[in-house]
Order: sequence, then structure tokens, then C-alpha cells
Amino acid sequence: MRRTKQIRHTGELSEPRRARSGTVVPVLAFAGITVAVMQTLLVPVIKDLPVLLSTDPANATWVMTATLLAGAVSTPIMGRLGDLYGKRRMLLLSLAVMVVGSLICASTDDLVVMITGRALQGFAMGAIPLGIGIMRDELPRERLGSAMALMSSSIGVGGGLALPAAALVAQHADWHALFLGSAGLGLLAMALTYALVPEPPLRAPGTFDTVGALGLSLGLVLLLLPVTKGSDWGWTSAPTLGLLAASVATLVLWGLFELRTPAPLVDLRTTARREVLLTNLASIMVGVAFYAVSLVLPQLLQLPTSTGYGLGQSMVVAGLCVAPLGVTMMFVAPLYARISARRGPKVTLMLGLLVIAVGYGAGLGLLSAAWQTVLIAVVLGAGIGLAYSSLPALIIGAVDPSETGAANGLNTLMRSIGTSVSSAVIGMVLADTSVTTGSVQVPSMEGFRISFLIAMGAVLIGLVLAAFLPSRRPSAHPVLLASSADDARAARAGAGAGPAPAPGPAPTPGPARRTSPVRPAERGQRTGASNRGTVVSSRDTSDPGASS
Repeated sequence: MRRTKQIRHTGELSEPRRARSGTVVPVLAFAGITVAVMQTLLVPVIKDLPVLLSTDPANATWVMTATLLAGAVSTPIMGRLGDLYGKRRMLLLSLAVMVVGSLICASTDDLVVMITGRALQGFAMGAIPLGIGIMRDELPRERLGSAMALMSSSIGVGGGLALPAAALVAQHADWHALFLGSAGLGLLAMALTYALVPEPPLRAPGTFDTVGALGLSLGLVLLLLPVTKGSDWGWTSAPTLGLLAASVATLVLWGLFELRTPAPLVDLRTTARREVLLTNLASIMVGVAFYAVSLVLPQLLQLPTSTGYGLGQSMVVAGLCVAPLGVTMMFVAPLYARISARRGPKVTLMLGLLVIAVGYGAGLGLLSAAWQTVLIAVVLGAGIGLAYSSLPALIIGAVDPSETGAANGLNTLMRSIGTSVSSAVIGMVLADTSVTTGSVQVPSMEGFRISFLIAMGAVLIGLVLAAFLPSRRPSAHPVLLASSADDARAARAGAGAGPAPAPGPAPTPGPARRTSPVRPAERGQRTGASNRGTVVSSRDTSDPGASS
């Protein structure tokens, strides 16, 4: 429990910066949206990349794959570095690397240089778990639920809003302007973060697990590379099967090493807890569902009407029709906070998954007009927004405060794995069911509907996983728990003129970290008639998402 005690002392002694708390949420959300834009920045010009980079289509896809791989590798690593050395510091570093990558891409037409720049852009995906960690450390409880919901959803909001904006720029300007725009957004996010976001005082003890970081990075690259390139190489080809086997061996060895390391990059014992494990598995399913609609609707909208089912829309109009997906995700964050306050994040996650299933089910018969795609995007955006918003609350409620950054980084990685699997599987389905129009192979309506059915299947699996999560309803007589330095100070002030109760003896080491339940009589002594609070900062056992 050495981590817990350090967190308690540091958190209580820090001076909260309430004057800045009103700006923390929008600034961090803007940073999250900015880095999420990198995922879909080149979607409007993806079919033109072979010509623009003077290469063949198979090599051109590396421009997209590099961003995906770098983002997957960086999220758990940057989360752990934030826990150790400062989350704001690592957030600024992530944004700076993204800006450098954007400027590299803006200045080149060379394939290798472009891939390098795109990998640096993907490195910034670690900003999202870092932002969630800052919110957990800095915000008062009443604002934490909706704030984390917005930050968690920013990965979808940025991707959805980037499509029409990137399409507009690509249609009316040189495509390199996309990278100049992303560099400008990154610089603005850095300036706002530096000026308005405080550095949380909480630190985890220990050192950075370099061997663990290298092992995880290698294992992820060996896993995601054949997943993303399997359709090009062949799923039964020697490179695909060889890399998959190598990834399994590498990740098993990495796991054995992490279990024996005193300060691991990822605490696998914590990850194996039922709540953390099931949440991460459900996150993969949500990632599959999110990316399916992002792949299907833009293609359907832009296919020519001569196919008999294509909607014949321009690149910009197609982007505008899909944009409600991201906008709706952004606006459901307050709704999530209200539902979670009454029912808990587990119920909110299950509700979100049900809404996604309804959206894909309705989408099977609503693909014949542009307005129908807008309706599908709105319904799916609401469901995905609720599901994404629930994930950080479930994770934070199950891990020690010193592990917040690393745990949320791992959860973001699970979503990235889901989107990678979705891209590979649905890409294969659309290719295998394609039809010939003139001399061109185009996706068929059958392929689009099968893709929706796959997404529905993933959502139903996620729903089953979520059903086995432990329920954590808010108590009718809750004990005041400090979630930030602000809460700690408020709790001490609320204790009246008398001194704060001395902390009890340290709990004995063991696998369970939860604070012991408070008996009714004991609760009355601790809270009193005036709701005086006692700070409990060893592990937050109340629902961090249950705030409005």
C-alpha cells in the first residue's frame, strides 16, 4: 500500500486551483478532439494516396497503419509516464510530438518520410488517458462524471468532426493543408494546456519499466500489423501467421516479466480483476461497433447512383452526413452523468450498447437515402457516446489512484484494438462481397448489411460482458470520499473546529484493496448531523461517474 499512502499525503498538502477548474474541462476536451482528428484526417483522400505519394496501393496503406500502430503503443506508455512524472507534462509532450509529425507530413511527398510523420501524429493518442487522469486528480466530484464522459468520447468526436472538415479542405486546397491545419490545432492545444491546466501533484512511486514498455510495444506491433495488413497479405500467408504467432509468444513472455517486476508498466494483477478485465473486453466490442459505421456510411454515400444503391453524394456532403455521429457523442456527456448518478456506470454502459444495437438493426433497412444515414449516425452516436463515457468511470472505480493514467491508457488501447479488428474484418467482408460496376470493383449492399450484422454481434457480446460487471449503486448515506485536492480540503474544512480524525492503521497487504464498509453507527460518528466528511483516499470506492 506504499502507493496509496503517498497519494494521500501529496493530495492533501497540495493547494487546489479552483479558479482554473472551469477551464480545465474544455481545454482537455479540445486536446482530446485534436489528437483524435489524426485518426480520420486522411480518410477523404485515402483512395488518392497512391497517386499523391507515387506508390502502389498496398504501400500507401502504411500511411494509415503507422498512425494506428503508434497510437496503440503510446497510450499505455504515456499513461504510466504521466503517473510517474506528471500528467500535464506528458500531455504537452504528446501534443508537441504530434505537431512535429504534422509539420513533417506537410513538407513531403515521399512515402517513407510521410509514414514517419504519421507515426509521430499517432503518438499523441496518449493525450486522452492523460486528460482523464488530470480530471480525476483535479476536479471536484460534482463535475467529474460529465467531464470524464466528454474526454472519453473525444476520440469519437474528433474522428467524426474531422471527416467533413478534412473533405472540405481536400476538395478546395492542396492536401498538405490538412497537416498544416492539424499542426495549428496542436499548437493551440499546447498553449491552452500550458496556460490553463494545472499539473496535478499526485505521483506514483517507482521507476519507469523500460523493458516492459519495449516488450509491450513489440508485442502490439507484431499483433496489429497482421491484423491491419492481413487482407493484403492473405490471412493464411506465412507473414500473417508468423507475425501472429510471434505476437502471442512475445506478449506471454512480457506478461511473465511484468508479474515479476516490482514496478510494472501494467499491473496485470489489477488488470485481471473482474471489473477491469470485463470493462476492457467490452471496450474492444465498442471499438468494433464505432469503426463499422465509420467505414460503411461514407462509402455508401459516395457510391454513384448507377450502382442501384449508391447515394451519389460528394465528399463534403458525405462527411456532413456522418458528422452527427461525433456531435451526438459530445452532447450525450451530460445525459451520461445524470443516468450514472442514479444507476451507476454499469447500467449506462449497457444502455449505450442497447442503443447501438437498435441503431445497427434499424440501419439494415435504412440505407436508401441520405437523410436515413443521418438518422443512423445520430442514434449510433448517442449509443457509442454513452458507452464510451462509462468506461473511464468503471476503470477509475476499480484501480488505485496512482494507477489512473496507466489503467486508462490500457483501456484506450483496448478500444484501438477494437477499431483495428473492425477495420480488418469489415474491409475483408466488403472486398469479398464486392461487385463490378463497369470496370471497377465497388462494395455491395450485401457487404454493407453484413458489416452492420457483425457490428451488432460485437455489441451483443459487449452487452453480455457488461452484464457480469459488479453493480455499484450510490449509497443512500455515502461517506464523503475525496477525489481531488479540492475535495480533501473541503472535507477537512467541513470537519469543524475539531481536528481531523487520525488515520487508522494501515490495512494489511492482500489482494483486496477496497476500503472496509462503514457500519451505520460508525458512519454517524464520522459524518455527523451536519454531513461532516472524513477523507478516504486509499481507494475511491464510490462511483466517480455518479455526478451531475
